[in-house]
Amino acid sequence: MSTTTVGRAGRRGTARALGFAALALALVALVVALQRQGLGIARLEGDLAGLRGMVAAHPLAGFLLYFGLYVAATSLSVPGAAVLTLGAGALFGVAEGAVLVSFASSIGASLAFLAARFLLRDFALARFPALFERIERGIARDGAFYLVSLRLAPVVPFFAVNLLAGLTSLRLRSFYLASQIGMLPATLIYVNAGASLATLGGHGPILTQRLVIGLLLLAALPLAAPRLRDALATRRLYARFRRPKRFDRNLVVIGAGAGGLVAAYVASAVKAKVTLVEAGEMGGDCLNSGCVPSKALLHAARAGKDFRAAIADVRAAIAGIAPHDSVARYEGLGVEVRRGRAVIESPWCVAVDGVPITTRAIVIAAGAEPFVPPIPGLAEAPHATSETLWDIEDLPRRLVILGGGPIGCEMAQAFARLGSAVTLVEMAERLLVREDDEVSAAMAAALARDGVAIRTGDRAEAVTRTEAGFALVAASGVQTIELPFDRLLVAIGRRPRVSGYGLEALGIPLTPARTIETDDGLRTLYPNIFACGDVAGPYQFTHMAGYQGGYAALGALFAPFWRFRPSYRAVPAVTYTSPEIARVGLNAREAAARGIEAEITRYDFAELDRAIAEGDTEGFVTVLTRKGSDRILGATIVGPQAGELLTGFTLAMQHGLGLKKLMGTIFPYPTRSEAIRAVAGQWRQAHASARGLAILERFHQWRRG
Repeated sequence: MSTTTVGRAGRRGTARALGFAALALALVALVVALQRQGLGIARLEGDLAGLRGMVAAHPLAGFLLYFGLYVAATSLSVPGAAVLTLGAGALFGVAEGAVLVSFASSIGASLAFLAARFLLRDFALARFPALFERIERGIARDGAFYLVSLRLAPVVPFFAVNLLAGLTSLRLRSFYLASQIGMLPATLIYVNAGASLATLGGHGPILTQRLVIGLLLLAALPLAAPRLRDALATRRLYARFRRPKRFDRNLVVIGAGAGGLVAAYVASAVKAKVTLVEAGEMGGDCLNSGCVPSKALLHAARAGKDFRAAIADVRAAIAGIAPHDSVARYEGLGVEVRRGRAVIESPWCVAVDGVPITTRAIVIAAGAEPFVPPIPGLAEAPHATSETLWDIEDLPRRLVILGGGPIGCEMAQAFARLGSAVTLVEMAERLLVREDDEVSAAMAAALARDGVAIRTGDRAEAVTRTEAGFALVAASGVQTIELPFDRLLVAIGRRPRVSGYGLEALGIPLTPARTIETDDGLRTLYPNIFACGDVAGPYQFTHMAGYQGGYAALGALFAPFWRFRPSYRAVPAVTYTSPEIARVGLNAREAAARGIEAEITRYDFAELDRAIAEGDTEGFVTVLTRKGSDRILGATIVGPQAGELLTGFTLAMQHGLGLKKLMGTIFPYPTRSEAIRAVAGQWRQAHASARGLAILERFHQWRRG
């Protein structure tokens, strides 16, 4: 992974450099082309000469007139400030032009600011509350610096910034100072460019050194401004912390789940000095309470074992995999493992049970935990989550599962096959709400065959004690029912672990989904602190945590020389019931919600030779393609070994291979993987050209004589 990613990062840097050079050359070429148009240059020279003559004859009046024109244009939010700035440089030179523009633009912007505040504020706040709430948050967090950052790298036009800022609670004095400072770099570059353009003439070299420098600075402004803004923001952000002169570690990783383990492994593989901190069990949720025990239980239930034997298999599976994630293994790889509670005290210091470690970079891989809703009476009842389920010793005679997502469906089928009377309660109108309707229906049918009582559209209201034990009170429309249970499993989702280790003190923001806010390279607010896995989102999959962990480690270790960005083009997910349900990319429901025109190609396992030979023809494959193209947008598989089959589509999507390429691939016979080629063949047949086939028919007829 590291070799490929470094190559990509290098190519991106080369591409940026080439793009910058191309822009600069284009500007130079434009000037040369103007030079060849003698009439155009002469006319421009004449116009400038005339205006400069007027200014020379009446310098103070000319300066004040232009100053007033600039103030009026900016205060009235007339677009074209860049042209006026170039003109100031051409007429008054760099020094006087910069003074004129700097003060005139700030005064005009302040007048527009006041006009917006007193004339438009109530109207705009009523029409666009979300937009201004976001701007207010930025100002509340960063004050006038937020405005400076907008001025340095204008994500919205100059005049729009003036109007938007007037609608906020920012003080006029702060606005003026931020505008004066934030617009100065661009003012100097544009004024210099204008002064350089004023040297155009037909009697001497047009590409003077000053003009070339001016054009290059003008071309570089869009690239340099964001970097200047980021540098100032970073300096301001770190100002309250004392940076160590030397560091104990290159990297400290918080959390030894899938993301943290991969991050530590990658860091040690590139010979960095890394410390891995874990307060709980090595391997995290996946090994101890998630993927491994749940899949072992499903396998034991499928094999027809009793509950005690199944739990023994679960514990044996955990014990068998634990050495792969153990302290001994990672210390053997060169990773220092510390058991204890980590707290980030500064961007360069992590304390483990009070003992500080200085580090150049930090990766947060704290994972997630089950969400338990505040249902009245739940705390007093025998209930479990996906973490505590594995502590039970006896099979519950009556099990109620709250939540019809992948975890709820998997555990419903496993416990039903082990002998529990299972009731699955889902507040939505169907199971697996993120999947297409036919997938939800296939899951409901499979669970019903195993004896699971499915209640969709029911909302949990309370847990009560009855004469026979406990019952879940659920509301279905206007009706209320009681569902008795011996054990209640809460499986309605997981929430990221974002408290208790220093995020609040550092002011690291969270997203609306309560994950740590990161950029596309997994960096948090602090450029040397990264986050990965469940705590970062946007997916809560073990394989995604591991994938992100590698990128986070490389980004943390090699910034600012290289940047590493994970790709979410092809993210697979599997529900391990019988039949399995596997998907990568979009399904029809998501494509429709995004307004994407797509086609669906379907292939049933009832037509597959291997499935017929084994007598297990349940399920299907659907592939979503962009309309008129063989480009794969997503694939869904329902059936045995769906998770294994999905890899073919995942690889195709990741590397941009369409259905035509898959159809040309050789698959062994008889295997279930032939379904991949079969569905590609169905797509090709449906898109065959009738006219082309008619021409071929005539061709073969001609060859027959």
